[in-house]
Amino acid sequence: MEDKSKTIDRREFLKDLGMIGAASLFAATPWLSAFSEVEHTQKEKIKLAIIGPGSRGKFHMMFLSKNPKVEITWLCDIYQPSIDSALQYAPNAKTCSDYRKVLEDKTVDAILIATPLDTHCEIACAAMDAGKDVFCEKSIGYNMEECYKIYMKHKETGKIFFSGQQRLFDPRYIKTMEMIHSGLIGKINAVHAFWNRNGDWRRPCPDPSLERQINWRLYKEHSKGLMTELACHQLQVGTWALQRFPEKVMGHGAITYWKDGREVYDNINLIYVFEDGVKMTYGSVISNKFYGLEEQILGDLGTFEPEKGKYYFETVDPAPAFLQMINEWENKAFSTIPFAGTSWAPETANVNKGEYILGERPKGDGTSELLAAFVEAVITQKQPPRIAEEGYYASMLTMLGHEALVQEKTMYFPEEYKLDYLNHKAPKKEETPEETV
Repeated sequence: MEDKSKTIDRREFLKDLGMIGAASLFAATPWLSAFSEVEHTQKEKIKLAIIGPGSRGKFHMMFLSKNPKVEITWLCDIYQPSIDSALQYAPNAKTCSDYRKVLEDKTVDAILIATPLDTHCEIACAAMDAGKDVFCEKSIGYNMEECYKIYMKHKETGKIFFSGQQRLFDPRYIKTMEMIHSGLIGKINAVHAFWNRNGDWRRPCPDPSLERQINWRLYKEHSKGLMTELACHQLQVGTWALQRFPEKVMGHGAITYWKDGREVYDNINLIYVFEDGVKMTYGSVISNKFYGLEEQILGDLGTFEPEKGKYYFETVDPAPAFLQMINEWENKAFSTIPFAGTSWAPETANVNKGEYILGERPKGDGTSELLAAFVEAVITQKQPPRIAEEGYYASMLTMLGHEALVQEKTMYFPEEYKLDYLNHKAPKKEETPEETV
């Protein structure tokens, strides 16, 4: 009965989105095909190892431990308290501190990597060479070379590869993209994304000697800071909406508030530029949380705010009569002054309450569906289309942006790292840069 209820949940997820019989929705999110074999895999179960059961690893385990198709057989971490805490979700799992011991176990089907960023490439590539399917937290690599190496290892070995881009399975974002790609808000001219918090981003450290191990996100040797931990999600949303990738990026980063020994920026701003001049901006600050996080997708006919779950048309109902009267009076009063136009007018944003993308805000953010899709892919041994590529490009744009911040100059997307994806083919030798995307 447990298996059946889980299947119904996932089928209801697809049904609520209108996927069944909706070609436009499937075109926007072809990776949802991971659920197409659900009814045929009820008696299957995968043996999964968690490499890095820290905060993020345990978050994933909350979902995986409830999936009847998953048996968590290994927990691996160099920090014993993380293992001890994770055992509540997998009390029968074996434990170790060296991931290579896990890879030696022939019974392990797949691994989930939630370790510090600088260890992803080594573990992911070794796992695929050992015949294991891989789920890797974003960003998938520490630099562009590592991201490319991981992706190519996936292609060479044919192993299933997912990254932690949960918005790919978030109902709000899936429906948003279907509506955008149908032309609902016209031509997209800009994307503004931001993620703001107010806190030092530190975690409690029981011993000073463990500072860099526990707070690895704050140090250059392990992390790229706000870019790899936050921007990776939202850059993918922008390219998903535009269905193409930017050519260059410029920006600036600094440590202006949290002067506590950290090495990564506490505020960043970037501009990603597409070949036709369309721009995607990204900003993040961790000393003010008022505006929170959002991706604002701007078309000539309307705007989407998927995190908020709403969209807005440019044309709205007329302003209330009182505001119209004031506006008309002011226009008339200043009409005789040649250098003065309207000095005040009601902004439509103040009265435009928008429409809801879905009937109500989803209970989750797509993480449970992302993990369930990975499990189905491992069972069926079918890599869902585009999901590895979406994760790859999100990571690569993150790395490109980081280089722009560090070098303080415009960075161009390297030709050698472009994939034959969404009609963005790697350039031929005889082509000039102007002829390629």
